[in-house]
Amino acid sequence: QVQLVESGAGLVQAGGSLRLSCAASGRAFSRYTLGWFRRTPGKEREFVAAISWSSNSTYYADSLKGRFTISRDNAKNTVYLQMNSLKPDDTAVYYCAVRLPGTSGYGYWGQGTQVTVSS
Repeated sequence: QVQLVESGAGLVQAGGSLRLSCAASGRAFSRYTLGWFRRTPGKEREFVAAISWSSNSTYYADSLKGRFTISRDNAKNTVYLQMNSLKPDDTAVYYCAVRLPGTSGYGYWGQGTQVTVSS
């Protein structure tokens, strides 16, 4: 069982920055693939970014490359999402998720944290 708790919610003006954090339980954290997703009302959940267990590989939604950066600190069991040059369209509930080794999908999700970008 993995528990995830996001933090860093906030209201920010367009052009500003915000960093989200997600703390995870579990002794095997360093082996997890971690991802960030987001959802806005009326839309399906959207992939934002992911990072491999070793941090050697990172993946981003094409539309977010260059503005968002995912990173992890295995010593703190925490994954981060640094968001720069924020736009009103980035307003959403952001979720972190865990994909266990040997599995194909994200099996554990946080409760979500609200990011609001004002114009």
